[in-house]
Order: sequence, then structure tokens, then C-alpha cells
Amino acid sequence: MAFSLRQLRYFVATAELGQISQAAVNLSISQSAITTAIKELEQILGVGLFLRTPHGMDLTEAGRQFLSHAYDILNKVDEAMRLDFVSSEVEGTLMVAATYTVIGYFLPVHIERLRRLFPNLEILLFEQNRESIEEGLLANRYDISVLLTSNIVNPQLATETLLGSTRRLWVPAQHQLLQREDVGLREIAEEPYIMLTVDEAAYSSLKYWSNSPYQPRVILRTSSIEAVRSMVANGLGVAILSDMVHRPWSLEGRRIETINVKDTIPAMNIGLAWRKGAELTPAAKAFRVYYRNLNHFTAMNV
Repeated sequence: MAFSLRQLRYFVATAELGQISQAAVNLSISQSAITTAIKELEQILGVGLFLRTPHGMDLTEAGRQFLSHAYDILNKVDEAMRLDFVSSEVEGTLMVAATYTVIGYFLPVHIERLRRLFPNLEILLFEQNRESIEEGLLANRYDISVLLTSNIVNPQLATETLLGSTRRLWVPAQHQLLQREDVGLREIAEEPYIMLTVDEAAYSSLKYWSNSPYQPRVILRTSSIEAVRSMVANGLGVAILSDMVHRPWSLEGRRIETINVKDTIPAMNIGLAWRKGAELTPAAKAFRVYYRNLNHFTAMNV
């Protein structure tokens, strides 16, 4: 049996005010309604949430833990109630530019969903590098773009980050660094390093390396993610790349493990960009709202 939002709200009000009588006044309901809701909630959860005292209602340890989750659930429900909704009747042609990494590892599943949600909308995709996308947005060749927003520097563009993909160290199975409690750039600098160059990965990498006293011992620079994957899996070097492009197996069937890096490594941010001040077309608005709502639903996770 699942608990209800009503029971959660009554529980939270009682926890905050410490007395059923005060919670009843605050919610404009009867005390018996709150008492019944709390008893039902405790039965569903199988734990006592309050200690009944002459002075009121004190949370138990289980109650304090559940209160944190109750806040999260109610906050996400409030967010969901504020979602934007777009008619499925949106039509026309949408020109979307995207970078290599985004097209390869993020966009396809969403384009398929968008085409089902908006059957009258034609989405045309163009793979370009960041500089070409920025120039194309300013020249109105593209309506909107999906790219690594962490690389955008043009002040004439508006951006909206959709997600951040954590960067971790890639190593082959049974690598000696897997035995260490913590691994930082100091330890990584002692290893042969495979430097990915596509989508300005090398530039992004050197930004955080330059903030440390260490430098990677680069043995190969390549634009191929599969080359990095294969080199790492075969024990020829290590790499720091995002979870989005990670796969646990190389094409040869060899294992690739990941390690959290103790030094600060910025996430790879993926999001939308368009010309600042431009009036988005109905198609572009639908595209943007889809991702905004997707973020809300992903964040809810309840």
C-alpha cells in the first residue's frame, strides 16, 4: 500500500509545529483527520514516526529520516505542478545543430521521443563544431543547438545547461591505481595518458591540469573515442573522460574501469544554446520545453 500526498503534508505540518492541534489550525482541518493520517502512514511504513508526549509530538529517529524524504517528495511535486506544456500540434521545421559528442551519446533517443511527441514537427540535425554552431546561430542558419555549454564563451548566445556528466579516470581492469584509496592528478601524471581531442576535449582537459602543478604524460592525441577506449582497455594508457561516453567494454571485449579523481575535475555540461534576444519559434520553444520538463521528471526520481 502506498502513502498519499495528503498524509505527507499532514506529517510535515505536525513535525514542523510539534503539535497536532497547531497543525490542524494551520491546515484548516480537524485534529482527528491528522491523527488518522499519521497512524495510517506509520502502519504503511512499519515504524513509529512520533513520540507522543504531554507537550506534543516529537519525531523519532525514523521520523527525522522520513521528514527529509517527505520534503524532497513534496518539493518535486510542486516543481511538477509548474511544468510547461506544449501542444502536440506544433508543426514546421526545426534546424538543430549539435556537436559530435552530443549527437553520438546524447541526442538520438531524445530526437526519437520528440518525433513521437510532435509528429508534425520536422527536426533537421546538423553536426558541427562549436565555432561553426556559434556562427550559424548568430546568422540564423540554426534555430537552436545542443552542445557542450561549458565550452560556450560567446556573449551573444544564451545557454541553458541540461545536465552535467561527471569526468572520471579510465583505467584497464586490474590496474594498480584501482588498489589505492584515493587517486589524484599527481598519480595520474605518472601514467601514460591518452588525450581525446574531439569537441575541444583537450582544451577542457588542459584547463584543469593547468590549475595543478602536474601535467599529463601524453602518448597519443586522438579524435576517436573508440581509440581511447581500446588503448585504455589494452593497458596502453589512462584517460579522464565523462560518464556519458564511458562504456565498460572495449571493442575487443576488454574491461574498462573508472576511478573518482580526488582533485576538482569539472563536469562535462550538456545543454541548449540560441541567439540571445531572439524570439524562439514555436518549434524551438517546444524543443526547449521538452528538455526543461525532462529535467524536472529526472530530478523527481520518486
